[in-house]
Amino acid sequence: MSRALLLTGDAAEELDTMYPYYRVQEGGWDVDVSSRTMRDVQLVIHEFDPDSDAYVEKNGRKLPVDVPWAEVDVERYDALIIPGGRAPEWIRTDADVRRITEHFFAHSLPIALVCHGAQVPAVYGLLKGRKTACFPPITGDMENAGATVVDAPDVVDGNLVSCRGWPDMPQFGRAMMEVFSKSVNSTPA
Repeated sequence: MSRALLLTGDAAEELDTMYPYYRVQEGGWDVDVSSRTMRDVQLVIHEFDPDSDAYVEKNGRKLPVDVPWAEVDVERYDALIIPGGRAPEWIRTDADVRRITEHFFAHSLPIALVCHGAQVPAVYGLLKGRKTACFPPITGDMENAGATVVDAPDVVDGNLVSCRGWPDMPQFGRAMMEVFSKSVNSTPA
């Protein structure tokens, strides 16, 4: 069975995390959640409030962790998912997150980036020359990292699939599964 790795941490956005988590399972894949430790990840809910200039945040569900970053054997996985929220801004500073992310890019394996998830590969220079979607306020960061930002709900650039955030999940979910399935089906036996 194909297996995806969901790379996350505390303050990941709940819908950005849970939708791909369940969608890949619905598509017949196994998925392992990976974080800094084995402690459950505290997800957050981001809402848009007309009385606030930015989104507002409240605690969401807790997500059990299957494997800490330091123990991830990248060879066990066929695809990588990096959800958004605030988690990407701090998980990207971890050496194992870098090791994991660089492996998937180096081997052209499927990678799904949701919302702020693009911050992780961007900081390592992995989006240079690539097309990506992202949460609109970080467009400048992605462009400074050498990416071309496309304002669409389901941006596909080879093995990379991305979206702007949880409102894009219907289109993104379909595109993600097409990219993931295509990769697995084209792998030589």
